[in-house]
Amino acid sequence: MNDKFLAAKVNTSQGDYRVIVGKSILDTLGSELENANLKNKRCFLISDKSMFPKKTKQLHESLESQGFITNSFSIEFSEELKSLETVTKIYNWLADMKAERKDFIISLGGGVAGDIIGFVASTYLRGMPFVQIPTTLAAMTDAAIGGKVAYNLPVGKNLVGAFYQPKLVFEDLDFLDSLPEREKTSGWAEAIKHSLILDQDLFEEFYKNHDQIYKLDNEYSAEILKRSVAIKAKIVSNDEFETGDERIKLNYGHTVGHAIEKISNYSEYLHGEAVSIGMMVAANISLRMGFINKDLVNRQEEILKSYNLPVKLSGIALEDILEAVKMDKKNVGGRVKWVLLESLGKATISQEVSEDIISESILEVMN
Repeated sequence: MNDKFLAAKVNTSQGDYRVIVGKSILDTLGSELENANLKNKRCFLISDKSMFPKKTKQLHESLESQGFITNSFSIEFSEELKSLETVTKIYNWLADMKAERKDFIISLGGGVAGDIIGFVASTYLRGMPFVQIPTTLAAMTDAAIGGKVAYNLPVGKNLVGAFYQPKLVFEDLDFLDSLPEREKTSGWAEAIKHSLILDQDLFEEFYKNHDQIYKLDNEYSAEILKRSVAIKAKIVSNDEFETGDERIKLNYGHTVGHAIEKISNYSEYLHGEAVSIGMMVAANISLRMGFINKDLVNRQEEILKSYNLPVKLSGIALEDILEAVKMDKKNVGGRVKWVLLESLGKATISQEVSEDIISESILEVMN
């Protein structure tokens, strides 16, 4: 077993799996599938239409050359289309293709594709094995790892979903070469978040070496990416179903971030952009609660700006954000469960945040 590209192992009640990260590694996929005990040779490759035809064809041909009978289906994915209707289209295709439970599904695309295809895998035939092949930086650092699969309802994001772990996460950095600059920028938000809440040393690497890391064209940036992946994998292994407070900490910036996405109909801000602004709100709350000082708020703002991430919000009313956060999945007893900073590299959870502090902290990021 070649561990050269192994970034992390995720240990879960549904089985353990590997996260593979490397550049130009598609030719190793077949052996990794066999390592993951996916020895049945019939698979269903479901891809984002934006990957079609070049990337989908490349992966299809790679699988076929490694002995896998591959059926391909491309469909459009977006937050606006992250719906039961899209899920049903994939169900119908699998039914038409007479997919069987012993076959497996491969998801090729970004975070939205992985969420929806993973949900399909968790429910079709009461569960089919699936593999995540993320093609965006945001999905590689966060969404593809951990088994959260879902679709949206009109009233909120990811409200219908499950915890369903993949058999393998396979990340070929070649997919990032053609990524639009804005998508690449957005993806760094989740990696920086990991450093803010859990790894002070990684934060300092991001802070000092942003020019080298941001380009994503060298071994150093690949190693930084692996470190971020390992953080996510460790948390998922320790708190698979988010029953404790550890995995919830990964939602730093997401309470307001998801609200921004929902209010803007998932069209104005990319996920990482919304999370970046949400992290600024969470840092402002942390400051007002007395957990951190102004210097850390400033350092967070500085690092986000250095990766070209937004830190200010415009065009959305305060009242709409306050209303939207009431639908957050983390809420308990009708109260928002805020993920806040206690210090650099350490997060905490609080439900004791007053509406005045929340409002002031949101207004702070408004243009």
